[in-house]
Amino acid sequence: MNKKKKIQYMLLAFFTILLTGCTVGPNYQLPAPPDATDYTSTPPAVNLSSSPTVLGSPQNIIKGKRLTQYWWRLMSNDKLETLIREAFERNPTLMAAEATLLQAHELYLARAGLTRYPQIEGSLGGRRQRFNPGILGQIGEAREFSLYNADIGVRYLFDLTGGNRRLLEALAARCDYQRFQLEGARLTLAANIVTTAITQASLKRQTEIMETILKSQESQLELTRQRIHLGQGEPDDVFALQTQLEQTRAKLPLLRYQIQQSEHLMAVLVGKAPGESLLPPFTLEDFTLPPDLPLLVPSELVRTRPDILGAEALLHISNAEYGVAISKLYPQINLSADLGSQALTTGALFGSGSAVWSLAGQLTQPLFNPGLPAEKRAALAAFDAAAANYQSVVLEALRDVADVLRALENDSKRLEALSAADSASEKYFDSTQRRYKIGTASYYDLLIAQQQRLQSELDLTEGQAKRLFNTAAFYQAMGGGILYDGSAEGAY
Repeated sequence: MNKKKKIQYMLLAFFTILLTGCTVGPNYQLPAPPDATDYTSTPPAVNLSSSPTVLGSPQNIIKGKRLTQYWWRLMSNDKLETLIREAFERNPTLMAAEATLLQAHELYLARAGLTRYPQIEGSLGGRRQRFNPGILGQIGEAREFSLYNADIGVRYLFDLTGGNRRLLEALAARCDYQRFQLEGARLTLAANIVTTAITQASLKRQTEIMETILKSQESQLELTRQRIHLGQGEPDDVFALQTQLEQTRAKLPLLRYQIQQSEHLMAVLVGKAPGESLLPPFTLEDFTLPPDLPLLVPSELVRTRPDILGAEALLHISNAEYGVAISKLYPQINLSADLGSQALTTGALFGSGSAVWSLAGQLTQPLFNPGLPAEKRAALAAFDAAAANYQSVVLEALRDVADVLRALENDSKRLEALSAADSASEKYFDSTQRRYKIGTASYYDLLIAQQQRLQSELDLTEGQAKRLFNTAAFYQAMGGGILYDGSAEGAY
């Protein structure tokens, strides 16, 4: 091959590379899944017992099973389903997240339109001009004339090093981030509605029990006063009982206020003003424990939780922006072309002799710009920060699951004990009632047994609510049915 041929092939190869371009910066790689296979140092309980009369059947934690669609349906009835559906349509936080996602998508399309395709512009104009030959050293009078022009211009910034492609990659990843933000907002909203409904039901039941306890204490106090009047008691007994009675009375306004707070919160979650309309009330009988709880392994959890996926999207953004910073260190090619016509009269503007055109190409290479290397280093530091943030979010998610597993385990044991205590107090109260009817127990003894029965029922109510809270928290910790493609099994 002669020297001329070699030069031709080298030039051909150079222009091929020039036209195809390249993409600088590292290609994004998915973070490695966690090495951990379990969430806790010792295996948590997988069989969570529950009294048959309390919240339904026992629960089983099943490892590796995927979440069920609409997980809140497993815990309650149609009232809760209706509220969540309405909230998904009206909640302002969700509406803002949806609008932000749309904004990110449109920004991506806008940037893609500016960088992927040539920009074509048309112009039509005219001007009145005075020309003085004297400025060119010529003799003659100044002349005035009109100049009309029409042209079409094409501009294109050739993406030689892939900086624009990296920028679009960052914008696409930002769309992913906003999508996962939206899914996270939906998951949080659904969980908040469930826990608020449970809180409302628990507080109403506690209020009813407290009111009954208060009536029993009032009867006990009146009976003690009668006994003192008959010389069968000490005045200090009245003071002790009155103190206990007033302490019980003082708890009622707080419980009522908490109920009102839960009602106000529920209205706002659904997207209504607190005084706009009455929402359906809830009782503990409206809820049940789902029999199976699907437990994802850590390597699957990172592909389902929206907070982890959002942190991963931020890492992708930083990786792409690092490539953008690197691309600024390399040459850039600007191409432009103009085709139009110029004439002294509008009639001749589109005539055969009025055509004008131009082609231009410009190659620019930064020679001295100390800010560009610093910008590259800053982008690399931002990537390192995003990587550390991702690791932090993953660790917090693992801790979240570990906490809820231990909570369910201890809730099970506590609820089992509270159920046994409630059963024993009920038997004692029934026994006291029978003895009272045959005259072997006093009315005073009956009131004491009743108060013990009500107190155990109060403790059981609190334990039931706690178990329901942590069941909802379990579904939230598992990602609530969010899939990696951004769709939500539990979203409407």
